[in-house]
Amino acid sequence: MCSFSCSSDLDFNQVNDLKLEPVVEANFSHFDVPATAFVASNGSERLWGYDDQDFDVFRDKYFNSYLQRADFYFEINNTINRAFSLSIVLFDSNDNQLTTIKIDVPAYLGSTSMITRTENFQNTRLDLLKRTRKMRFLVELERGSGPALDRNSTGSLVLRSSATVYLKIQ
Repeated sequence: MCSFSCSSDLDFNQVNDLKLEPVVEANFSHFDVPATAFVASNGSERLWGYDDQDFDVFRDKYFNSYLQRADFYFEINNTINRAFSLSIVLFDSNDNQLTTIKIDVPAYLGSTSMITRTENFQNTRLDLLKRTRKMRFLVELERGSGPALDRNSTGSLVLRSSATVYLKIQ
């Protein structure tokens, strides 16, 4: 009985040349605020409202070291007959403001008016993003941009947002 086999030398050093460049997409925030949320219990208009969200995705040191770029995508649909200003404020762990993204949202005039915006984070701006620990979504009702809101006002302000992150792992 005879047995034959063939083999070649394996080069395990090839693993040092491995480079992965994954792209990851994820939703990160959503809200749907009815017009009546801008009316106080006494019937007067509330000119602003905000929501703070923890944003701890960048606490992982490995993720931070691999991150090359991030793109935030915002889609806003306003069906309220008033204009708004939306500010997305990024804060560090000491509540210091790092940067603000401001989006003007026109009043609803009877036809769909979807507002979209993409914010790119690279280089110095990416370094600010990596320090972010909290995001504040501040919605401000623009004065004099339409009829006063009351408990019977209709419509809503809807935000959908997502992020695309570009990683490089070597």
